[in-house]
Amino acid sequence: MISIEEKRHTLAHLLAAAVINLHKDKEAAIQLAIGPVIDDGFYYDIQFGPEIKISSEDLPRIEKKMREILKTWTKMERKEIDEQTAKSWAGANTFKHELINEILARGEKVIFYTAGDFTDLCGGGHSENPAKDIAPDSFTLDRVAGAYWRGDEKNPMLTRIYGLAFDTKEELVAYRVQQEEAKKRDHRKLGKELDLFHIDEMVGLGLPLWHPKGALLWRIIEDFWYNAHLKNGYGLVRSPHIGNRILWETSGHWGFYNASMYPPMEVGQSLEDRQQNKKTENSEEYLLKPMNCPFHVQIYKNDKYSYRELPMRWAECGTVYRYEKKGELSGLTRVRGFTQDDAHIICRADQAEDELERVIDFILFMYKSFGFDLKSVNVYLSVRDPQNNKYAGTDEGWNFTENILEKIAIKKGFAYQKDIGGAVFYGPKLDFKIKDALGREWQCSTLQFDFNLPERFKMSFISQNGQEEQPYMLHRALFGSFERFIGLLIEHYGGAFPLWLAPIQVKVLSVSEKHASYAQEIAAALKAENIRAEADDSNESLGKKIREAKMEKIPYLLVVGDKEVEAKTISIDSRDNGKLDTTSLTDFIARATSEIKIHA
Repeated sequence: MISIEEKRHTLAHLLAAAVINLHKDKEAAIQLAIGPVIDDGFYYDIQFGPEIKISSEDLPRIEKKMREILKTWTKMERKEIDEQTAKSWAGANTFKHELINEILARGEKVIFYTAGDFTDLCGGGHSENPAKDIAPDSFTLDRVAGAYWRGDEKNPMLTRIYGLAFDTKEELVAYRVQQEEAKKRDHRKLGKELDLFHIDEMVGLGLPLWHPKGALLWRIIEDFWYNAHLKNGYGLVRSPHIGNRILWETSGHWGFYNASMYPPMEVGQSLEDRQQNKKTENSEEYLLKPMNCPFHVQIYKNDKYSYRELPMRWAECGTVYRYEKKGELSGLTRVRGFTQDDAHIICRADQAEDELERVIDFILFMYKSFGFDLKSVNVYLSVRDPQNNKYAGTDEGWNFTENILEKIAIKKGFAYQKDIGGAVFYGPKLDFKIKDALGREWQCSTLQFDFNLPERFKMSFISQNGQEEQPYMLHRALFGSFERFIGLLIEHYGGAFPLWLAPIQVKVLSVSEKHASYAQEIAAALKAENIRAEADDSNESLGKKIREAKMEKIPYLLVVGDKEVEAKTISIDSRDNGKLDTTSLTDFIARATSEIKIHA
C-alpha cells in the first residue's frame, strides 16, 4: 500500500509538471530546484525569469492543471542515468547540475523518474500509478513564499509553492478547518489583541516588548516556577548577561557556537579609544551569554564539596542571546533574546538515576499544572553515533548515561523514539514534546548529560575515599524558554487563560455612573483577597462594556446595578459557563479562591 509520504512526493513532481505545462512558451525562463515532502504536504522551489510572475492568485490555475495531468499519469518509471546524459538533461539548470555533482561525488547512481512527458532528478519514493493511487480531491495548493536555495541567504532567492496533501478529501478538509482555528489562535495575533506584547523594529527584531498584562502573565508563571523549584529542593542562582571571552573559550562555546553568538565587545577602553576603535592594555573582550551553564559551573567551583553534599540543584530564569537570522525569527517562538528556565544538577554517578527520575516527575507536574494532557507527551532519546568520534567524554561515560536515560524512559512508560546520532557532542539527552489543544506538537523540556563542562573546567568533589572525583552534570529546562512557552499557552488556550493564569481575573461592570462607586468598592475588596480585578465604571453602555470585556477573554464579569447596590450583591457572568447566579461578594470570593487553588 502506498504511504502518504510517497503520495506527497509524487505530488511535488506533479506540481512542477503543471508549472512547466502552463508556461511551455517560456520554459527556458524556469529552473526547477527541489521538491521535498513536508509534514502536511509538499513544496517545490522554482526559479522564474523576470517574464514570469507567480502569486497566490495563480494557485487555482496550477492546481487545476495538476488534476488534468494526474489523470494521464498511469505509470512512474525509474531509470539510472550516466553522468553525460544527466548533465545533458540538466542543460542550463545550475541547481540540477549542483545536485548531480553531489550525487556523483558520493559515488551514488543518478536516478531519474518519468511520468507522462515529465522527467525529474530524484532519489525515489513515489506512487507507481499516480492516477490510481492519488485522489484528485485529496490535495490542494496552499501558498507561495520566497526561499533561498538550500536555506542560505548568499544563494539565489527562489519561489516556493506549497501544497497540502492527505489520503482522503475528509482528512484534507479537517486539516484546513484546523488551520483556520490555528490562525485564530496565532499568538502573534492574540498578543496584539489582548495587549500582551509586541515586537518593535526600532528596538530590534526578535526582542519582544512585554506590555503590563503580558508582563503580569509572565510574573504569574515565574512565581509558580520559583515556588515549585523551592519545594523540589532547588537553590536559586543568578548570573550576568555578559561574560569575559576567556569563560566562553574555556567552555568551548566560542569554538563550537560562535556563529550563534553576538560579536565580542571591548570593555575597559577610554571614550577616546572606543571612538577610534583602538585596543589598549586595559581592554577586555566580553560576550553576550548564549547560555547560562558556565556561570553555574563557576558558582560550583567557588567552593569545595564532599560526596555527602551532592547533589547540587541550581536553577535560574536567565536571559540569553542568540545571533538568529532575520528570516528565521517568528513571534515568541524564535527570538534573539529569550529567558531559559535553566537548571543544572551536579551529582555523583550513583545519584544520577534518581535525579533523572525526579526531573521527569517535575516535567510532568509542570505540564499537568498548565493544563496539558500527559497522554500527549512524546519523548525522544538522542544518543551518539558510534561511528563518529566527535563526542566529548569516554565510552564508559556514554554507555552509562545512555543506558540510564533509556532505563528511565522505559520505567516511566514512555513510547520513546531513539535518534542515533542526535546527541550533541557533550552528552545524550531526552527531549519532551507536548501537544496543544489542536494536536500540534511543541518542543518544550530537555534533559541531558554534559561531559564537556566538568572536564573543561576540571570540576571535582571529594569522594568517600578522600580522592578528587569528577561529578556528573545534568542540564535541564522545563519550559525550554519563557517566550516560547507563553506563545504555546496563548495558542493552546486561544488567549482564554484559566482563572489562575489570567492577568485580569475579574472585571466589575457598572450599569451606569451612579453605580461606579460600588463597582470600585467591589474591585478593591477582590484585590484585598489577591484576586486580580479591574472596575469598568466608564460612561459607556453596559452592552458595550460586556462586549469589550469578552473580547479581552476575562474569566469573570461582575455586573452591578440598582438591585445589586441595594442588596449588596453581584451578578456573575462566567466566560466559560455563561450567566450564573446573583450572590454575595463573600460567596464569589470563596468560589474564585477555590478555583484558583485547583491548578496546583
